[in-house]
Amino acid sequence: MITDIEDYFLKGCGRCERFDTPDCSTKRWNSGIKELRRICLESQLIETVKWGHPCYMFADRNIVIIGALRNDFRLSFFNAALMKDSDNVLEKQGKNTRHADMFRFTDNNQIAGMEPIIKAYIEEAKAYAEAGIKPPKEQYDLDLPEELIEAMDADPELAEAFHSLTPGRQRSYIFNLNSAKKSETRVARIIKFRSKIIAGKGAMEY
Repeated sequence: MITDIEDYFLKGCGRCERFDTPDCSTKRWNSGIKELRRICLESQLIETVKWGHPCYMFADRNIVIIGALRNDFRLSFFNAALMKDSDNVLEKQGKNTRHADMFRFTDNNQIAGMEPIIKAYIEEAKAYAEAGIKPPKEQYDLDLPEELIEAMDADPELAEAFHSLTPGRQRSYIFNLNSAKKSETRVARIIKFRSKIIAGKGAMEY
């Protein structure tokens, strides 16, 4: 998984075997994701790399993350429960996603027509971050660590796979993650566990 932001736009995220090949999704959507990057930087967001993707922050809070899949590319919002979606353009990442949280594009040329709306939505999210406003804590059947929630917000494939696990397998990951005292340790474990979760296995299964 990449740690250098430029690698994403040149080679991909590093999470699959298509990394740095002509078949990588970032190649197909390169001009579109670069336009999203430009918009984020023009919006005075801080560019970082998280979960192998360009993640943009403001006031020490994650605001949006860029992703490229085979059939589309996306700009997804963190804390999506706060977004008013006044133009009714946000979509849900998947059937288990609670809130509409992403701009989804299927053509690189779509960005130009959507740019004013994208910028307005980013400004809305920045205002929440600057004011310290967070969405009300939602009730989950399980006590999911914040790092896992953020990872699933950024990675729809991971979210779908985790929610498809049996409750016992879900608890095996939650117990393992919550046993770590440091946030960075929990993040590292999530990265390590990703392939197991996708495969439908529990934390202790091989």
